[in-house]
Amino acid sequence: MRIVVCVKEVLDPNAVNNLALAGKLRIGSDGRTLEVAAVPRLINAYDEQGMEIALRIRDAGNTCRIVAVSIGQDSQAILRHCAALGADEIVAIDPAGLELDCEAVAKVLAAYIKSSGGADLVLCGRQASDDDQGVVPVLLAEKLGIPAVLFARAAEVSGRTLSVTCVTADGDEVAQGALPALVTVSNEVGVPRFPTAKSKMAARKMAPVAVSLSGLGLSAADLAPSVELVRQQLPVVNGNCEFLKGPAAETARQLIDRLRADGVV
Repeated sequence: MRIVVCVKEVLDPNAVNNLALAGKLRIGSDGRTLEVAAVPRLINAYDEQGMEIALRIRDAGNTCRIVAVSIGQDSQAILRHCAALGADEIVAIDPAGLELDCEAVAKVLAAYIKSSGGADLVLCGRQASDDDQGVVPVLLAEKLGIPAVLFARAAEVSGRTLSVTCVTADGDEVAQGALPALVTVSNEVGVPRFPTAKSKMAARKMAPVAVSLSGLGLSAADLAPSVELVRQQLPVVNGNCEFLKGPAAETARQLIDRLRADGVV
């Protein structure tokens, strides 16, 4: 069984949020991109949990090859992280300087999966923390012609049967079907495992397979954006905090009085 895990490098969302709360987040002169030279980049957390699902399927005794794929010239760090976690192969797709929208990203990933022998199971994070759109996985499933199961917190494979526990507003829902399929992974999976020092050392020696857009048979015209980001705006963040001082009993009384005055209790 071949499992393809799609991963993306994103800005550290905690660092971005801290800058926004401090009023230090800025948009560049182009009006579209953030000035974030000092913000670290890391693997999208939902995608990392997709890797965790793939590893759990292998841990359950299934014979599988796990491939982590990412689009971007600077994605080697997150791909090596996937290798340290247990990926058998890591793939870096060079976007050739193109700004790819969600439709184009799905085209590129679909072209890679088809050209590399297909996949029995494709795992994606439910969304990326930088744009929070969550549309690439369903577009990818459409282009691969396979069903998509959304918001998984667990997945099991038995033979050619896939069983997915999905998170819904009304509780868990279990979906079953035949492979191949695509599954988007939610944060209810739990805390993903950490790579060992030994596996990190070994991952440094694993070179990503380099793939070009031309090698996938895709031209710039094929990937012309259907949606263009014109402008970003930063929300106005107002933080108001008041500290109540004094003995515990007096502080508790003041807090209750304040909550009652505000209509909270």
